[in-house]
Amino acid sequence: MIIDSHCHLLSTEYEDVDKEIKEAIASGVSRIIINGYDVLSSMEAVALSKKYDEVYAAVGIGPENIDNVTESDIEKIKGLTSNKKVVAIGEIGLDYYWTKEKKDDQIKIFKSMLTIAKERNLPVIVHSRESIKDIYNLLINYNVTGILHCYSGSLEMAKEFVKKGFLIGIGGVVTFKNATKLKEVVKSISLDYITLETDSPYLTPEPFRGKVNNPSKLSYIIKEIAKLKGIKEEDVINKTANNVMAKFDL
Repeated sequence: MIIDSHCHLLSTEYEDVDKEIKEAIASGVSRIIINGYDVLSSMEAVALSKKYDEVYAAVGIGPENIDNVTESDIEKIKGLTSNKKVVAIGEIGLDYYWTKEKKDDQIKIFKSMLTIAKERNLPVIVHSRESIKDIYNLLINYNVTGILHCYSGSLEMAKEFVKKGFLIGIGGVVTFKNATKLKEVVKSISLDYITLETDSPYLTPEPFRGKVNNPSKLSYIIKEIAKLKGIKEEDVINKTANNVMAKFDL
């Protein structure tokens, strides 16, 4: 069973979402978690999860979509969690690279999403860029668990998250030649704490870097992880799937 724990197969990103989902399924991807990043994309993720047995939804408001967010928007996200195929609050988090001038607003929205996760007893799928310490402190304070999406922090911080039961999301970046730090993280932490993701349509793995991504390209990420850890690709597939199944209600 191959699971893509984080992608954005949404109409805002693709001309034909159904085609992309069918292609992913045909390639052998058994479970796909489509992550919303605002109210509309979260609603679409839920709708697609109802349409396809293989698709599940994560709902939330991400750090790049915090402008003009109202209490009504937050309540709408909370309301979406009543759907049985909503398995996480995500994509949520903090980004001090693109929107560093809005730290306080980001933290406020992030806290509201963490509150929903705690109230609904749902895991979280977290975006973190140049904000790893604030992310860690807030996640621990709210006592939630989940996935660190597209992990870009240090090995030391990865080990701290692993101690708290978090999974480390590994995507196409691990195939890049210059991803030395991430490759070291993959080599050093147990496969028990690694999950596969594509972040489609972004972060397409080599040799397709720069082109539109799709969950069907997970095989390149699997191959790189297996090479880095000196294990069989089948072991990567099976263990990462088990990790996600244990954390999420798929």
